Amino acid sequence: MKGQTYIILSIIFAIVIAIFAVINVEPVQVNFLFSSGEAPLILVILLSVLLGGLATASVGAVRYYRLKRENHTLKKKLDESGETITETESVESGEEKETEEEDTSYKTT
Repeated sequence: MKGQTYIILSIIFAIVIAIFAVINVEPVQVNFLFSSGEAPLILVILLSVLLGGLATASVGAVRYYRLKRENHTLKKKLDESGETITETESVESGEEKETEEEDTSYKTT
């Protein structure tokens, strides 16, 4: 369901940007670092959205691959140590930690 919501919101965002860009078709002055030129506003808007999407996707991809590499190294360390952790053990230990933290917070106040 989360994936469907993401796709629907992406489509709505794309439609809103497309409508906004089509409404603004007059030429505008664009200033670059060392020069300037004139371009239709629709191209400036679409290029800005495209570059923003690429920047966001590249940051997300870097984070994804960093986490994937970290997960791989942790799995390798776990295999080398010979220990096994099941899902229920990790959940139970996490719940125990939370209750211990809650108990200590009540004692300090």
